[in-house]
Amino acid sequence: MSVTEEAAAGEPLEVWIDQDLCTGDGICVQYAPEVFELDIDGLAYVKGPEDELRQQPGETAPVPLTLLQDVVDSAKECPGDCIHVRRVADRVEVYGPDAE
Repeated sequence: MSVTEEAAAGEPLEVWIDQDLCTGDGICVQYAPEVFELDIDGLAYVKGPEDELRQQPGETAPVPLTLLQDVVDSAKECPGDCIHVRRVADRVEVYGPDAE
């Protein structure tokens, strides 16, 4: 399913980063600074709706439809293959290293 098809389906999506694989390149932050941020440890984390860093392993953040393409591009370009985007409803990964 393409990004536009996913968005058209209106499926709520969430994103998380596997910090064990993060290389700290910051490509995700360049694409979507509203969703990703590098912390003092040099690794990327997702940000919640109030701009708070979500630093617990596997912690997710919602993907606003207006930023979906930027988040997907981040997942595609990430050298660590550590960005995972999945549907909230069934937790199936739709973009990222484990997407079908």
